[in-house]
Amino acid sequence: MNDETSYLLQQETHTIIGVCMEVHKELGHGLLEVVYKDAIEYELKLKNILYQRGKEYPVRYKDSLLPHKFYADFVVFDSVILEIKAQKGIVEENYKQIINYLALSKLKIGLIFNFGEPSLKFRRVIF
Repeated sequence: MNDETSYLLQQETHTIIGVCMEVHKELGHGLLEVVYKDAIEYELKLKNILYQRGKEYPVRYKDSLLPHKFYADFVVFDSVILEIKAQKGIVEENYKQIINYLALSKLKIGLIFNFGEPSLKFRRVIF
């Protein structure tokens, strides 16, 4: 589809949004991030959705591999980085973090979900 309502990985991101909405509906807001990650993993397994939790990405600097790596909360469908927050608001540092993750992973789409407020908030980030 090339109309104005379509976008990159639309079906995949829609599915991930649905998973996170289900988790928020069941658990509400204000718990620790790890609790939401556990519930999201449960839903992904239940729906037979391809994912990796805590996917490791090495960091290269010039011709050297640095000793520290970064770990995406989830990579879903081998194409979308999913970052989970449980805080007040989605802040600039969250955007910077996911942009860096997208650059290192060579993926194009990231989703940030914040379970820290009464209403589930999310942002779609394109790299």
